[in-house]
Amino acid sequence: MISALFAKKRSLVAALALSSVLGAGVASAAVEEVHFLIPGGAGGGWDGTARGTGEALSKSGLVDTVSYENMSGGGGGKAIAHLIEVSDQADNTLMVNSTPIVIRSLSKVFPQSFRDLTPIAATIGDYAAFVVPTNSKYTSFSEVVEDYKANPRSVSVAGGSSRGGMDHLVAAMAFKAAGGDPKRVKYVAYDAGGKAMAGMLSGETQVLSTGFSEALALKNAGEVRILAMTGPERSAAAPDVPTLKELGYDAEFTNWRGFFGAPGLSDAQADEYAAVLEKMYGTDAWVEVRDRNGWTEIFKPRAEFVTFLEGQEQEVGGLMKELGFLR
Repeated sequence: MISALFAKKRSLVAALALSSVLGAGVASAAVEEVHFLIPGGAGGGWDGTARGTGEALSKSGLVDTVSYENMSGGGGGKAIAHLIEVSDQADNTLMVNSTPIVIRSLSKVFPQSFRDLTPIAATIGDYAAFVVPTNSKYTSFSEVVEDYKANPRSVSVAGGSSRGGMDHLVAAMAFKAAGGDPKRVKYVAYDAGGKAMAGMLSGETQVLSTGFSEALALKNAGEVRILAMTGPERSAAAPDVPTLKELGYDAEFTNWRGFFGAPGLSDAQADEYAAVLEKMYGTDAWVEVRDRNGWTEIFKPRAEFVTFLEGQEQEVGGLMKELGFLR
């Protein structure tokens, strides 16, 4: 049965006066309702991105009503298939996604790609991080590398994506840069980042490969230590956390996150969604959410987003082949 939330039609409020034009040339817009579809469980990067974006849109008054729906399964494929299935009743829905939509499409985890949806905009970049419990024997990522190089099976790495998915890929990339064999990573897959964190904290694994923003939340709660992150430089949100590069490992990774509408969404509706997301960047509510999560802004609307996604297929696909995850 289709959720009543999907049955509601999104009401578009008229664009504000054309004299109020954003820096990139998109007229500002307000939307009555946005329903965020989240392809994973609570506590992961998709969940945090959707809820953080919804918080900023709601608090800033850009959107009147915001709702959320978590739909795990199939490496994100269940939510994609659902959005396609109910597309004629989902014009108020934005599905959050990120690099995994490219990875899982290339690796045939699910048959769809971003081309089966309506790309709205890339909105943020979130670095990856390597995390251990506060009581872990590891106090630096270099110590993890030493154990891995001596015996790769002695280090189990948790992640909130399937084998060959993003969290696995990032761990393999880091160990390869450190001189280890990337194909020997003992990776334990969980359904979403929150479950992967729980698995690590319970002792099922030694290290967690996850998004920097998720890691920050647990670090600030005093539950974990972040050993390293994959940004080009340290983050102001956690200035004590070193980058892989400064530790001597030539590896860097940024996970984009953004939003997609249902297939068949009109250009006018898609443009208004992109406009309201762009206007969000100028609000105090957004600055609070962004800085709390350590995100970087990478706004790429509509056609620019499609071009970016096409480039990601080449770049990420090349890395997957290099690391042995794609033939």
